[in-house]
Amino acid sequence: MFSQDEVDCALSLLDETFADPEQPDPYRFVVAADVEDAALVLGYACFGTTPLTHGTCDLYWIAVDPALHGGGIGRVLFDEVARVLRADGQHQLVIETSSRADYEPTRAFYLRVGCVEEARVRDFYSRGDDKVFYVRRLATS
Repeated sequence: MFSQDEVDCALSLLDETFADPEQPDPYRFVVAADVEDAALVLGYACFGTTPLTHGTCDLYWIAVDPALHGGGIGRVLFDEVARVLRADGQHQLVIETSSRADYEPTRAFYLRVGCVEEARVRDFYSRGDDKVFYVRRLATS
C-alpha cells in the first residue's frame, strides 16, 4: 500500500537510528517476528517522542505483511507501543494518515485500537486527500 517514496522514508528512519544508536532521542521500533524464524519480520512499528512536547509521542509507521492483515499482528504491535509509552510516562500518541479510500482499513484499525479522530487538514497531501490526525490517550498508573 505504501508508495516507493513512503518506503524510502520509512527505511531512512531505520538507517538514521542504527547509524547513531547513542543519539539522545532516537526513533524507537517494535518488531513482530516469526516464532520459528526470528529473521522473518511480520511487521513493525516506528514511534518516538514529539519534539518540544511533554508526554506526546508520534506513531510514524506501523506496517504488517499484507498477507497477514487481519491476523492481529497490527494490534499486538500497537498495544506494545502503547505499553512502552505508558511505562515511560507518556500520555498520548498521535497518528497522521491519509483520507484516501485505500487507507480506509487503516483508519478503521485506528478506531478499533481506541484512537479518536482529533483533526483533519483538508487537501493536505493533494486535492481531495486530507491529512487525518488520530490520538490515543494513554492512561498511566
